[in-house]
Amino acid sequence: MTAIAPIKEGQILTGSLFSEPMRVETLRPGGADSWIVGLVGTQSERFRNVTLTPSDIKALRIQDPIYTYTGDGNLLRLGLQAYVLGIAYEFDPYFGLSISRVDPLPHQLEAVYDHLLKLARVRFLLADDAGAGKTIMAGLLIRELKLRGLAERILIVCPANLTFQWQRELKEKFDEKFLVLKGDDIRDQFGVNQWMEQKTVLTSLDLAKRTNILPGLRQVRWDLVIVDEAHRMSASDAEHKSQRYRLGEFLRDSSDHILLLTATPHKGIPENFSLFLQLLDEDAYADVRSIREAMSRRHAPFYLRRTKEAMVYFPERQPDGQWIARKIFTKRIPHTVDFKIDGPEDRLYRDVTAYVKAQSHKAAAQGDDPRARAVGFLMALYQRRLASSTYALRHSLQNRARRLEEGLNPAQELARLAPPQLPDPDELEEMEESQRERLEEILEAITLAQNPEQVREKIEDLKVLAIQAQQVEEAGVEAKLSRLKDVLQEQGFFDHPEQRLLLFTEFKDTLDYLVKCLKSWGFRVGFIHGGMKPGSRDEPGSRLYAEQQFKDGAIQVLLATEAAGEGINLQCCHILFNYDIPWNPNRLEQRMGRIHRYGQVKDCLIFNFVATNTVEGRVLQKLLEKLQEIRDALDDDAVFNVVGEILPAARLESVLRDYYAGRMGDADLEERLLRDVKEKRFREICQHALEGLASKKLNLEMLLERRARAQERRVVPETIARFIREVAPLVPLTLKPVPALPHTFEPGSTPQALRRFETEPDWKCQSLANRYPRLSTDRETAESHNLEWVTPGHPLFEALRRHALAQAQDSLAVGACFYSLEQSAPARIDFYRARIVDGLGYVVHERLFAVQVAEDGTCRLHEPSVLGNLQAAPLPKTLPSVATSHDAQNWLQQEALTPFLEEVRKERLDEVDRIRAHVELSLQELLEKEDRLIGRFAEEAERGVEGAAGSLKLAEDRHAVMLARREKRRQELERQRSLTLQSVERMTSILVFPHPERNKPEVKNLRPDPETEAIAMRVVIEHEQAQGRTVTDVHEKDLGYDITSLDTQSGELRLIEIKGIGGDAGTVCLTPNEKRVAEDRRDCYWLYVVTHCKTQPRFQDPIKDPARLDWHEVKKVDHYYLSVDAMTQPMKVREDSPPYSGQNEYRSKS
Repeated sequence: MTAIAPIKEGQILTGSLFSEPMRVETLRPGGADSWIVGLVGTQSERFRNVTLTPSDIKALRIQDPIYTYTGDGNLLRLGLQAYVLGIAYEFDPYFGLSISRVDPLPHQLEAVYDHLLKLARVRFLLADDAGAGKTIMAGLLIRELKLRGLAERILIVCPANLTFQWQRELKEKFDEKFLVLKGDDIRDQFGVNQWMEQKTVLTSLDLAKRTNILPGLRQVRWDLVIVDEAHRMSASDAEHKSQRYRLGEFLRDSSDHILLLTATPHKGIPENFSLFLQLLDEDAYADVRSIREAMSRRHAPFYLRRTKEAMVYFPERQPDGQWIARKIFTKRIPHTVDFKIDGPEDRLYRDVTAYVKAQSHKAAAQGDDPRARAVGFLMALYQRRLASSTYALRHSLQNRARRLEEGLNPAQELARLAPPQLPDPDELEEMEESQRERLEEILEAITLAQNPEQVREKIEDLKVLAIQAQQVEEAGVEAKLSRLKDVLQEQGFFDHPEQRLLLFTEFKDTLDYLVKCLKSWGFRVGFIHGGMKPGSRDEPGSRLYAEQQFKDGAIQVLLATEAAGEGINLQCCHILFNYDIPWNPNRLEQRMGRIHRYGQVKDCLIFNFVATNTVEGRVLQKLLEKLQEIRDALDDDAVFNVVGEILPAARLESVLRDYYAGRMGDADLEERLLRDVKEKRFREICQHALEGLASKKLNLEMLLERRARAQERRVVPETIARFIREVAPLVPLTLKPVPALPHTFEPGSTPQALRRFETEPDWKCQSLANRYPRLSTDRETAESHNLEWVTPGHPLFEALRRHALAQAQDSLAVGACFYSLEQSAPARIDFYRARIVDGLGYVVHERLFAVQVAEDGTCRLHEPSVLGNLQAAPLPKTLPSVATSHDAQNWLQQEALTPFLEEVRKERLDEVDRIRAHVELSLQELLEKEDRLIGRFAEEAERGVEGAAGSLKLAEDRHAVMLARREKRRQELERQRSLTLQSVERMTSILVFPHPERNKPEVKNLRPDPETEAIAMRVVIEHEQAQGRTVTDVHEKDLGYDITSLDTQSGELRLIEIKGIGGDAGTVCLTPNEKRVAEDRRDCYWLYVVTHCKTQPRFQDPIKDPARLDWHEVKKVDHYYLSVDAMTQPMKVREDSPPYSGQNEYRSKS
């Protein structure tokens, strides 16, 4: 016979066994007088099963959820607010945005909030055109998943030259600190798996794919993986998977969520695209039929693509009063600056080219000798440097001569010196600039010479060429430099010092040379190159400092090597010079992307400098002309995005090396290089493949509506600052306000009472600092004064939130009493928390409900914000009958919880069913294919065909595996469909009494007349609807305003509080909630007053930001009033406020 359990569901357990109070959720016998108890931490909200023995239970304090209403009302209110702030993402549809330093665009909001976050498991390809801000979308996803507790271990994989950009943008815009993990970091930490040690990691694609790196990576499971430039992981077919593709398969299988980012996902080959999409889901797109079906509908659950034409800003009001949504991207206008070299410069070119060809011929004759490959690379490098500048060439020649001289003594050793293993060509092109320079230095010591005499001959050849180059420099006859000065004059740079220029070169030596020249011409010059550390905006000598100086106008010309090709944003400039054309055409797009991006308001002018009488210049000019012809024919800038798919990064250099080595002549060079650069091929990719994926129409009206809802519900700086001020004394934490700055304070040292939360298992924030010098809850203040910005998700805020919840536990457990000016009879309000959980155990949604129970047993739903209108009250001598009346959970279940569940279920089922359809279609096609093979092999086996029995067995095995895969996915999808309400729990209960001052004359006048208010409501709603606005009545929800009014053309939102006056004079009153919201939401809060409600209602001029008026406080009831005469004095009415911009600003109507 089972013993009666000494504990019951709903009880609270405290004691040394637990680090926090635990609520009993489930209970069942465990055998031998023990019980298996399902517990939920009242602070952490984490669920766990424990086995408790009688001795364990004896050591615990057991508390029944009996409400005595003896708690501290203010503490209870603070505890509930702490809980609500912990799930603020449930109320604000763009919560991650409201606590990030970004002003996102419509297509970015749609991608994150309408696609990514609606998935039960994020497996998604984001394929927007280049420049769409995919980093911002990824950052928003990271922030939202972290807020929901769904992502802690995050890995971002990208090309090496993009790691700095990612690290910088995530830190600046989202306050997310990612460690860039490089090969040296892994090698230097022998015996330590750095992948496991770090929770948020950035690494390069080509490091992660290495066979010596993958074993450590395989030991880690990631919550979220993001891969940028993900098209580099594509495979040509299932039998020839690259190392990058196999890395993608591993990342897919070792992560809960995965996001792939690329502007060029589809090469026009369905089978290739099918393999690529299998990096997201190996079942749903295992067959091309499901891809064709998705492309025909231009909608699929796994990917989204927006073209530049579909990307617009939110509407802005034009001078004529219309609201227009402008396109984000301006035009790009290229110009070729051609010139010819002659005289000494032409002789230098011919002599260097002859030397390069001779050495390349010798290297080619050595076959597979790794030294020969190194020399071939070095010769091509000389030719690139020569095309860049004579100065850069001379430095290379002199460096190589010096390195060879240094190796003359151990000549025999020099002859045997093996070069480092060269990376594959594509990887070499994507190396960080500083890494490539180090490699070049090592290669300068490599030679094919077999003895000291041969080495001396090579040194002499190098010195002769170096002297010849120096003579060209000293003569000052460089044609390109002269042409540069001419173009600067033509474009007005000498006459207009405010006009800015970004100039790119491939080599630091050329950059140094140009800095000297431009300074001598009188320009203010700055520079960025790979040898500079990222630094900060106030650290001279760093990249960010140079960038900021350029933005501020302190420098007019910014020179940059490829280190700036990614990672800096210079939309303040619209003119770019390519002083030398990169041999990797992908870099042209990267360079142009620095100025042609979101925020650029002018058409971008691109000037490409080309020597038309050199082999390299001629080839590059032909390539540029061909690309521009195709771009004009297709009217699509995506041509430059996909050029890498047709002309791989290392193709140009490879072709030129073959040319230098004598493997082709002048006639073959152009044909070989431009063989695949055809309009038809670009059209296949740009218009057929990519456009087939693109969703053309952006639902701007829906986004405006949702942004308005987010604006209505967002957690504002005032709310966060007020919460921090109220919690600080409970710690205690001393806050020193900074009077000159809004919502800014100095908290000093972090108390130990807050540090303890860092050790809790569910702590997902960064570590608390020992001391915070100065903090602000206001984004603009924090940015303009370089302060730390405190928002939900910041470690100090999270520690304070948890402390408030812990301090309020006792009061929440027993309830408290409150006064209400509006209440005419005692009532009880119960606060219930409800969670919707899917079959995989993930919390899909969580909300707090407030149910008021009247003395007659009737129930009514409130918003939790109802507490804002109540005053904490003492416990009366006798509790009213409603204190012990029936539980309201059954009523809540029927009236709120069931509709809540159905609303969530519909949204989830739509998403899961779409995925299910693709999975079924894809796997059914593969099963039918295997069925046909099984039939064929069975027939051949019967005829005795050799090998048929083995083939039959393999086909049957594949068929069985696919059946198992399909069944597994069906079960997983069914669990995602299965949504249930769990943990429906009464968090606390309060008693609300009529305020004792309620009927006194001076207070009675503060209470509105229901009839007058109803008339005023009708008049205002009719007025707003006549303006074409969408009106929502929320006056019964205790939100602090009566209606919301949305202009669907502009997105402007008004939170309107409506007051009615019977005659032409009187007073209007604001409740505590209304006053608080008016102060917090000055950007969109309006007061509408209707007079003469008892005769002929008159609509008065609306008043924006009524909190600025001189309201009188009635302290004993916490209400505020204003006479109508004071209100209707002449004042400017701000009817022309712009749509929400994320700033608390408004403009007066002139």
